[in-house]
Amino acid sequence: MTRKPAIDTTKGSRVEMTEKFHRNEEQNKPDRPELPGSSATGFISPPYLSRNASVRRVMVQVLAALLPGIVVYAALIGPAIVLQLSIASVTALLAEAAMLKLRGRALFPFLTDGSALVTAWLIALTFPPIAPWWLTVIGVLMAIVITKHLYGGLGQNPFNPAMAGFAACLVSFPALMSQWPSVTAPAHFIDQAAAIFGGARSLDALTSATPLDALKTALRLAGPGATVSAALADTNIYGYVAGRAWEWVAAAYLLGGLWLAGRKIIRWHAPAGFLSGLALISAACWLSDPERFASPLFHVFSGGALLGAFFIVTDPVSGCISGKGKFIFGFSAGILAYIIRVFGGYPDGVAFAVLILNLCAPLIDALTRPPIFGMKKK
Repeated sequence: MTRKPAIDTTKGSRVEMTEKFHRNEEQNKPDRPELPGSSATGFISPPYLSRNASVRRVMVQVLAALLPGIVVYAALIGPAIVLQLSIASVTALLAEAAMLKLRGRALFPFLTDGSALVTAWLIALTFPPIAPWWLTVIGVLMAIVITKHLYGGLGQNPFNPAMAGFAACLVSFPALMSQWPSVTAPAHFIDQAAAIFGGARSLDALTSATPLDALKTALRLAGPGATVSAALADTNIYGYVAGRAWEWVAAAYLLGGLWLAGRKIIRWHAPAGFLSGLALISAACWLSDPERFASPLFHVFSGGALLGAFFIVTDPVSGCISGKGKFIFGFSAGILAYIIRVFGGYPDGVAFAVLILNLCAPLIDALTRPPIFGMKKK
């Protein structure tokens, strides 16, 4: 007695029958747009997010959000920032390509995802625009090669790459990192370019102190009788609420950050936490002694506060995961940034505050992580 085969070969194999079924379905399906993830049966498979949230799409929008600040920066501070952005971008792409090659990874799509450019732009915007070209290169290499790729590449770095590069250069080259261009008499573009590419650096003609540094120096040198109101009366350095010209750059960063939040590229928790922490501690000090401490509005629109709030503490890799964790991360960073800029040895403390909180992010996540679905929280 002959056993009947499991598959009737006269009618074709299972694969052939399946292909024939799908061809019939393709011919008979109605003309209507199909949702992402949907199948021939009409059901939609998970994940149920139809929005394209690729790394490249996110990074391109972050770069676009920085453009208002760059335009105002170039118009009021000097066009040398465009040169620094170009130097940083080229260095970042070359370093990214070299590290991907050394690690045996494909150049694409990693080289074109925009993450290296975001790091490069943040470094250029936090460095003095007339810093020597090699200083910008060192900062970018520190960020891309050491802080990013030596820890495993995109998504693996425990520290914010841009802030690590900034902090390394600030500690190693403090004199060069404190040479900012004068806003009262901005130097010609040719003079700024010459300073970047090795020309004579006439510090008296090109540079001046930042508003935060000028305020700290004025209060320290004037002695016990020095007051904040007297220091802020200098219209060559200070504007309406903060530094002259710099307050408008900060306002442009605020505009770009709100645009990112409106498009759901970043969540509100970290920026709100950072600004509320900075405003709360500065308000407490200001109310206790307004002649010794500047107002919260001055601190929010000075230094890297708004750039840090929307473009640095919102880093999804080196920050926290949950909304509560992001708020705690930002709130703590805001308080620590104020303590460093007012009581520490550096005029601004955003970079150091972020790096210290990067160390604390795993602990914050452990304390604020929501319970697994279906399990009770201990």
